[in-house]
Amino acid sequence: MTHTTSTPTVAVIGAGISGLTSAKMLADYGVPFTVFETSDRVGGNWAFGNPNGHSSAYRSLHIDTSKHRLSFKDFPMPEDYPDFPHHTQIKAYLDDYCDAFGLRRHIEFENGVVHAAKLPSGEDGDGGGWEITDQRGDTRRFDLLVVANGHHWDPRTAEFAGEFTGESIHSHHYIDPKDPLDFSGKRILVVGIGNSAADIAVELSSKSLQNEVTLSTRSSAWIVPKYVYGLPADKYFVTSPHIPLHWQRWVIQKMQFMTGSNPELYGLPAPNHKFFEAHPTQSVELPLRLGSGDITPQGNVARLDGRTVHFEDGTSGDFDVIVYATGYNITFPFFDPDFLSAPGNHIRLFKRMPKSDVDDLVFIGFAQSTPTLFPFVEAQARLLAAYAVGAYQPPTPEEMERVIDADQQLYTGHVLDRPRHTQQLDYFVYEHDLRTKEIPAGLKRRAAVPA
Repeated sequence: MTHTTSTPTVAVIGAGISGLTSAKMLADYGVPFTVFETSDRVGGNWAFGNPNGHSSAYRSLHIDTSKHRLSFKDFPMPEDYPDFPHHTQIKAYLDDYCDAFGLRRHIEFENGVVHAAKLPSGEDGDGGGWEITDQRGDTRRFDLLVVANGHHWDPRTAEFAGEFTGESIHSHHYIDPKDPLDFSGKRILVVGIGNSAADIAVELSSKSLQNEVTLSTRSSAWIVPKYVYGLPADKYFVTSPHIPLHWQRWVIQKMQFMTGSNPELYGLPAPNHKFFEAHPTQSVELPLRLGSGDITPQGNVARLDGRTVHFEDGTSGDFDVIVYATGYNITFPFFDPDFLSAPGNHIRLFKRMPKSDVDDLVFIGFAQSTPTLFPFVEAQARLLAAYAVGAYQPPTPEEMERVIDADQQLYTGHVLDRPRHTQQLDYFVYEHDLRTKEIPAGLKRRAAVPA
């Protein structure tokens, strides 16, 4: 992965968190760039009601990461924000970020990338780059392509035997108890136990709606509180890059009883994994609703038969609506499938950014970063900008492939083999690695390259 141009022209796909952070860092380094955005606004997933259909925010949504962990390092969230801001506040924060750094003039709204084609390089290494076709039908060439289109917009629905004749939606399309369906007085099955499943099940279980809500889970999940001793729980969650992660996980697993996170306490099935061997669910209200009988806990679905759902424990129930809170596919509609895709949500990226065999393509934000996302993409953007100006040189393709395997084992070797965990990583270890090891090493490698 080597540049022949010290200041390339850059195309950034998407004006969500990852695209905005990339744009800000490229602007800091004086790199010319254009951001292509399908919507008429910034914010991506956090733009509630986004016209491009890519927002999974529902009306009542509050972020599960506290503002203390979520803030960009160079643009803190307002002090008057609550610990867990509402989605409208996150959107306002991203608008302020965009305007504070003058990014809006670089964004072409309602003009997303329809197709991105890799151009061949000449024998001397010159040429190459990307041919970008946008929504307006124009075709332009760029030296470097940054993919920041997000990975929480293409819903993945569980596949069960049989057919359900009631109404079904994915949580991605859920807005509130009246939209897109009137959930009042319904028998509702929520499939999944991630944060969205917990929030939606809690909201729909309100007695004012006169519903019957059942929560079905295949793997179950450890349920962690949002507050511990009166402070946001994630303020205590800091892993050390200097101590083996498996040791730290062992200590946390021994201490988990202190948080009351065992789902069996609330009638849910026993988890088929240890604490932190899958993404925990963060909820204050779910245990209360389960303990109050407002939500019925249930195991995995075995098959569907009309309005009847049969479960693996031999029980069954009749339902009017199924809400699938079953995650998302990682999708790149602008690439030819034979060029690049992510089957099963697997994609091999060095430090979750470049591919080892494509020297002018960088991905930003394609990870499930625990416990925070915004500073994670900020860390990635630093490497991106250093590479864009020719200051950073990655290792050889062979070494990149070796590191990809090592990092995958480090971050996901202990977790369940599920599509939602393929991109899991620990933010604290990752950021420390990039800041103190990989970026300095890349600067040295670049300095060693003859002019």
